[in-house]
Amino acid sequence: MLAYVLRRLLLWIPSVILVMLGVYALAFYGAGDPIKLIFLRAPGDVAYDPSKIEAIRDQAGLNRPFLVQFGSYMLNLVQGNFGNSLTSGRSVWGMVSAAAPVSLMLGLCAIVVTAVVAIPLGMIAGMNQNSRLDYTILGTAVTLWAIPAYVAGPLLMVILLVFLPKGSVPYGWGGVFSVKIILPLIVLSFQPIALILRQTRAAVIEVMNEDYVRTARAKGVPEHVVALRHILRPVLTPVVTQLGLIMITIVNGAIFVELVFGLPGLGRLTVSALTNSDFPVILAITLIGSFLVMASNLLVDLLYPLLDPRAADQKEAR
Repeated sequence: MLAYVLRRLLLWIPSVILVMLGVYALAFYGAGDPIKLIFLRAPGDVAYDPSKIEAIRDQAGLNRPFLVQFGSYMLNLVQGNFGNSLTSGRSVWGMVSAAAPVSLMLGLCAIVVTAVVAIPLGMIAGMNQNSRLDYTILGTAVTLWAIPAYVAGPLLMVILLVFLPKGSVPYGWGGVFSVKIILPLIVLSFQPIALILRQTRAAVIEVMNEDYVRTARAKGVPEHVVALRHILRPVLTPVVTQLGLIMITIVNGAIFVELVFGLPGLGRLTVSALTNSDFPVILAITLIGSFLVMASNLLVDLLYPLLDPRAADQKEAR
């Protein structure tokens, strides 16, 4: 098991380098010069001076060849230096470290809510296949899946502004235990809940056809005992895999959710960095997002032996 974990950790290094290389190439060869954009967005009394622009580009190291810039950035990254923002001059690490806890807590809460809501509902739907209850739960899941975060967030905000008194609509960040987290958490959990619910339902239907489940029912074992002891554990194996994969959905949805509800997280910082072509901030956020996705996938692999020891034996055999 330890050797398998070490191999996965070693695979992180080339994966992160490839991701950073691709993002850096898009920033280097993409349209838009960040230094020129700074001058274009400056107040009218700031003169457009090409010589000054070149001096700033030289100071920032943006006039060097692509591979030289990328190698220098990776070297600084190994030393814990994420560079400075091109627009504000602030430390990128300071900006990211201030925003990351908000997004991290929101994402973890979304995963918990998804697991607590979707897994029980999926089991109920699967154990009552083709019933009215099953159709109701499944239809709700399909509806939630069809509503993306960038639609659900503004729509919910408009509805609340219409029906609630002025000033009572939750907006901003007040911590995990604040009522302000309820709305963004609901919107961010829509699609993950739908995905896990349908996955759980399909897994329950498959497991219920197994011989040991039919034997337990034939012996007169109560239905709730059959569900908890004989169905839940094998169902959790594919479901946990999906819980690791929905991290991508949560990271993408957080960009719109944080912007709509005024949360000072990485999503809002991403929009600001993209708008201002602030490449150091964009690269740092991309690195953190890649790390979160790969960490969630590694965590899923580590949970496999607890849910299905046979899966661990197969991985070791490979």
